[in-house]
Amino acid sequence: MTTQISASPLPPPRERRRLRRSGAMTHAQLAARLGVARATVRAWESGRRDPTGAEGRAYAELLASFARPTDPQDSSQKPPPDAPDAGPAPGPEPLTPAQAFDALYAFCAPALVRQTYLLCGRRELAREAVEHAFQQAWQRWPEVAQDRDPAGWVRAVAYDCALSPWHRFRPRHRHPEPPPADPADRDLLHALLRLPPSYRRTLVLYDGVGLDLPETAAETEASTPAAANRLTHAREAVAAQVPELADTALLHRRLTELASRERLRASHPPAVRTVGERRNVFWTRAAIAFTVTIIGATTLTLQTAPMGPLSRTEQLLRDKLRQDSAAGPDRVEPTPR
Repeated sequence: MTTQISASPLPPPRERRRLRRSGAMTHAQLAARLGVARATVRAWESGRRDPTGAEGRAYAELLASFARPTDPQDSSQKPPPDAPDAGPAPGPEPLTPAQAFDALYAFCAPALVRQTYLLCGRRELAREAVEHAFQQAWQRWPEVAQDRDPAGWVRAVAYDCALSPWHRFRPRHRHPEPPPADPADRDLLHALLRLPPSYRRTLVLYDGVGLDLPETAAETEASTPAAANRLTHAREAVAAQVPELADTALLHRRLTELASRERLRASHPPAVRTVGERRNVFWTRAAIAFTVTIIGATTLTLQTAPMGPLSRTEQLLRDKLRQDSAAGPDRVEPTPR
């Protein structure tokens, strides 16, 4: 049930999302316009929460401005009669692939590093996983750029990398990192890391990032009932260790605060692109060198192998070996005494 904020009722959640998109605004842009967190805007659009107070009035007025059609007969929209024909307005110049990638990185990487830290509990691993995800995105950039949700594509790769069980065998990740300074943050992070990886990922996506349940299920490759079951059990497990976090609104706020207090920073986009390109060049050269080595070894074997017909002595020896092999050794008979 929506809350009436001003003279006109607030649109339903689906209409809120449609109006925001019709105004060509992202979650981050709308959140910056209203002075709220991006996860709060997601919660408003999913229907999990309704805005109240001054934020609600500003949100309703902004959505109403998106829904207000432009009157083609409005004289303020028409040029004066004596104005010269300026021709079609020039459109914005298209971004280069590097510029588009850098824009996605600047928009997603800082928050993604903090979210990934909630999954793995390691600052260095969180940065490494996000950089790896963006390197993969740059290698497949035409495909990622045309994806329905490029940010979700990168987030899924980063989460998979951070939750990989192979990190435990790396020397740098065998020893634990210093825990958060705040005791409350330490308790929350400890409760998160004790959850199974699938439960932890579902909880971070829903209560941390602010995705709705179908989007969380799709990103975790689970059905919606399965995602809801994981979320319920994860919340119960966290509340059992930190009882005050049984309040889901408080849990959401504490997750955001825990990720923000660590002050994790991502690398600059050019550095990520350069490292990915250098890595591709290295593995390409390594593959070429391995292929050349195999070809050289095969050529050397063919050149040093014995060639040509057998000599007369070699033919006699071959015939003798074949005859002995067919007939077998002579039978040993006992000699009477």
